[in-house]
Amino acid sequence: MDARIVIDDKIPFVRGVFEPYAQVSYLPGAGIGPDDVRDADALIVRTRTACNEALLKGSRVRVVATATIGYDHLDTRWLESEGIAWYNAPGCNSGSVSHYVASVLAVLAQKHGIDLSSATLGIVGVGHVGKKVADVARAFGMEVLLNDPPRARNEGENGFVCLDELVRKSDIISLHVPLVREGEFPTYHLFDEKRIASVGKRGILINSSRGEVVDNMALKRALENGSLKGAVLDVWEGEPAIDASLASLLDVATPHIAGYSADGKAAGTEMAVHAVAESLGLPLAGWKVEDVPGPSVAAEFGIDARGKTVGQVLSEAVLHTYDVRSDSGALLSAVSSFEHLRGCYGVRREPAAFRICLSGGPDGCPDRLRDLGFSAELV
Repeated sequence: MDARIVIDDKIPFVRGVFEPYAQVSYLPGAGIGPDDVRDADALIVRTRTACNEALLKGSRVRVVATATIGYDHLDTRWLESEGIAWYNAPGCNSGSVSHYVASVLAVLAQKHGIDLSSATLGIVGVGHVGKKVADVARAFGMEVLLNDPPRARNEGENGFVCLDELVRKSDIISLHVPLVREGEFPTYHLFDEKRIASVGKRGILINSSRGEVVDNMALKRALENGSLKGAVLDVWEGEPAIDASLASLLDVATPHIAGYSADGKAAGTEMAVHAVAESLGLPLAGWKVEDVPGPSVAAEFGIDARGKTVGQVLSEAVLHTYDVRSDSGALLSAVSSFEHLRGCYGVRREPAAFRICLSGGPDGCPDRLRDLGFSAELV
């Protein structure tokens, strides 16, 4: 048992997995320091651990895996220059984020009196997450505009629009890009003061990608002076020390938990475990999380859909399974608890964990619910 692995102590479902084959230390992610990793062979982290020269120089670490889609906390250039393998978990929480956005859309529709079936959603970044968000929007009957310059360059522009056109034509804009500070397609402050102004009084901006993609000070000014209709933030500049006055102006404010479904966490943990196990030659290739907890609300429930529109039925289903206002209320009542709320997040399951029994309702309702990932049937 020569291998040593350091793991963020908030990563779920992993305790006991490596112990038959390695020495394992579980530490708070933000507190992992050079002394902790000096004799480690591998790290499994989340976004709170910056894996760079300052942390890893002089260590024996051979592989770093983050149980997250995003990897801007990894200095990939330095890691590669040192021969340290790195892995992220692409797509692991795409279902979770799309469920979050579905809940946000249902809340925005109620709060602002929006008929989603007559509205346009602009999606910036059409990777694993953006594609699933597009499916959600289409299930609600929304028109969808897609912007993804790297994909448009590689695949052709058919199906994509430029960002200015998307901003001009969208009622709601949802951001799903990585944080890129330089290069051909930078996303740092992609929505700066000028672009936020372009969204205008009829537009609502949702950011569940990376905090620095939106200039938070410019966003606050736009909300304060009424030049932007509304905004939703799950990710923030400077988190966990977020701007309380900005939070109070938002339609929904959450503590970086859009991807925090139990399903998404399990998938991220599995991908990180497999990456490290393969790199270290440990026999865990077939390991899967077997103990994902059941939903905290009824997994099987009925909806009386008689007299309701498809959008109303879908909103009822989504908000029964996850009402984002609960997470928003928890944060707004104690903004300083951002990291605690994130670290001690409860069980949230994705639509596939639920079965809906419909009574009546418009044609196509069961199919639209299935498009959202639910199991649904008429009774």
